[in-house]
Amino acid sequence: MHSGNALRGATAARSGQPFWPRRSPHFARLRALVRPVLAHALDQYPRVGIGLSGGPDSLALTAAVAAETSRAIALCVDHQLQPGSRAVAEAAANQAQQWGIDARVITIDAGNSEATARTARYRALGAAGIPVLVAHTAEDQAETLLLSALRGHATGMGSRAHIEGCTVLRPLLSARRADTLGACAELGLRPWHDPHNQAANFRRVRIRRDVIPLLGEILGGDAVAPLAQAATDMAADHDTLATAATNDCAQLAAMAEPHRRRAIIAWLETQGVEPSREAIGGIGKLCTHWHGQGGVAVAGQAGGARLEVARIGGKLALRTQH
Repeated sequence: MHSGNALRGATAARSGQPFWPRRSPHFARLRALVRPVLAHALDQYPRVGIGLSGGPDSLALTAAVAAETSRAIALCVDHQLQPGSRAVAEAAANQAQQWGIDARVITIDAGNSEATARTARYRALGAAGIPVLVAHTAEDQAETLLLSALRGHATGMGSRAHIEGCTVLRPLLSARRADTLGACAELGLRPWHDPHNQAANFRRVRIRRDVIPLLGEILGGDAVAPLAQAATDMAADHDTLATAATNDCAQLAAMAEPHRRRAIIAWLETQGVEPSREAIGGIGKLCTHWHGQGGVAVAGQAGGARLEVARIGGKLALRTQH
C-alpha cells in the first residue's frame, strides 16, 4: 500500500469520527451485507476480527465494518513472502486505525507453498479467540469451485467456517469485485495490489484471468454469478453431509462413501494437505480394500521426496518417503 493513501475526505474527522460519503452505492451495499453478520457475532463476542491485507477486497470490508462498529480489530498478517511485506501490513493497520478501530500486525512463517501459508495464516488469525471476517467475494467463490472441481472434489465456501481453530465469517460472498473496487474508489482509497495476483504460475490467477472470461464469452454473459451460486449450493450440501475428521480405518470403512470421503478430506485438512480426488479414493481403499498395499502419494516435496498416507496399526498416517 502506498504510504500516502489516506482517505481524501473519508477520514476527515467529524466529532472525532471518520466521515463516510453520503453517495456511495458500492460502499452502501457492502455495509448492508456486513451489518447482519456483525449483529449476530457481536451478540456473542466482545468484538470481531477482520483479515486485512491492504488489498481492495479486505480494505473495503474493513471500512464497511468500521462504519458499523468500533468493536473490531484489524488483523494484518505479514507472510514475509515479498520484500516490503512488513511495510504493507503496517500501512494497512494504520488505515484501519484512522477509521477508529484497533489493528495488529502479525508476522508468520508462511512456509513455501500456498497450503502451508493458508494454514499458518488461519492459525494466526484464530489465536485472537474471536470470529474473523474475511473478504471473499463471488469471484473468489467461482474460482474456488473451478479449482476444487479440477482436483476432483468440487466444493464452495460457506458463509461461516472453522479453519485451523479460527471461526471465519464471509459476509461478502454475494458481493462482486466491482463492489469492493467501487467502494475503494468512492472512499478515495488507493489499495495495495498483491503482485502474486498477476503471477501466471498460480492456478487461481490463470482461472481468474483466462478461464472465467472465456466461459463468459461462451455463455454470452456473466459466468461468475452462476458459478458462485453453484459453489454456494455445494457448500450447503457439504455442511449437511459434513463428517468429523478421523483416521481410524475401521470407522472409515463402515461409513457410506460420501461420508467416508468427507471424513478423509477433513482429516487431511487438519494435516495441512489438499490432495486430488484420485488420492482420496486411494486413501479410502486403504480402509475398505486393505491387503497390505503401500501408501498413497498426496504431495511432492523438495529433494525428490514425497508425502504419502499409509495405513499403520489400523490408522491412517502421513509419512515422508524418499
